[in-house]
Amino acid sequence: MEGSVKKDEKTNKWFYVADVGKKPNGDRNQKKKRGFKTKKEAEKALNELLNQVHSGSYVEPSKMLYKDYLKQWLEDKQTKVRASTMLTYSWLVEDHIIPALGHVELAKLNPMLIQQTYTTLMKEGKLGSENIQKTHTLVNDSLNRAERWGLISKNPAALVERPRAEKKEIQIWDIKELNAFLWSARVSRYHIAFFIAAWTGMRQSEILGLRWKDIDFDNKTLRVVQTLRHNSTELVSTTKTKASNRNIALSDQTIEALQKHRRRQIKERLHAGEVYNNHDLVVCTAVGTPLNSRNLNRTFYDLIKKTKIRRISFHSLRHTHASLMLASGENVKIVSERLGHANIRITLDTYSHLLPNMQRDAAQNFDKLMLPGDELMEAVNQY
Repeated sequence: MEGSVKKDEKTNKWFYVADVGKKPNGDRNQKKKRGFKTKKEAEKALNELLNQVHSGSYVEPSKMLYKDYLKQWLEDKQTKVRASTMLTYSWLVEDHIIPALGHVELAKLNPMLIQQTYTTLMKEGKLGSENIQKTHTLVNDSLNRAERWGLISKNPAALVERPRAEKKEIQIWDIKELNAFLWSARVSRYHIAFFIAAWTGMRQSEILGLRWKDIDFDNKTLRVVQTLRHNSTELVSTTKTKASNRNIALSDQTIEALQKHRRRQIKERLHAGEVYNNHDLVVCTAVGTPLNSRNLNRTFYDLIKKTKIRRISFHSLRHTHASLMLASGENVKIVSERLGHANIRITLDTYSHLLPNMQRDAAQNFDKLMLPGDELMEAVNQY
């Protein structure tokens, strides 16, 4: 199979011509793709197309369904994104994009069909606005590559406006609600998971991946280096972002709670005997295996119902931790580091609802630093 890249002198843009096999009558089957701004872009697209032809995965656009193309595109993505990101991609593609658009031939996709898909997803309410935005990103990215490969003449998703994401109001507990919940949860074998979430702001996946060797009892710190994949029992030695891999300082109460939990876990291990499968996990099942997040959430919601307080998500314990720290006057940068945010702007954007009150408190606190008017004038005169 051969191909070449040339420049169109009339449009001053580049194009490629490639042999992709034989037509049914035996003639050469050539594909031409125009409109590349640079020679490098045209060469990249040509190489991608020829690689597909050589590997035997090339299919004529008129015969290829979008679902078949998406499966190949998704498989190729595995080498370019993190495992946690890949789980989200697979879920959106397999559960939402393919059911809606998978039956359509790749070459027959159009902006109206794609827009209707987004509208339906919004009306059904099965996906939040942020995930509908991600759906658009995946559709657009997959069809961009299809265009580069010459499988379609133009990416129809590029003509569809990116869906708007509505910012959800953060739900948190106040001190009374948090204390009431933790008191009810004190007898639960998963009490330590709720305690860590409230006292450190760690994500659920980070808590379920936390090992005893990651905790430094002498220096009262823990290191976030491992997570548990959502709705699975697979441990991953990666965190959500680079900033998520972090050290978190622990309070005396947290150290005490961890030590108490460890003594309880040792008893469980001795009781289980040979069936105990030790993963060194702080939060685990009675036989030491990783705890599926669904089981933890089930316990969490049962305890909320028992306590008769407002229902919030487990993730809202993280928001509760951050909000209470900020409301108490803690430095935003410190809170951002504890949460493992990539930058302080994320923290400010997420908890901006607290800033007006904090600014008022700051203004009053500055008053306390300064002398009243008469005393200030006297000090100036003395100077």
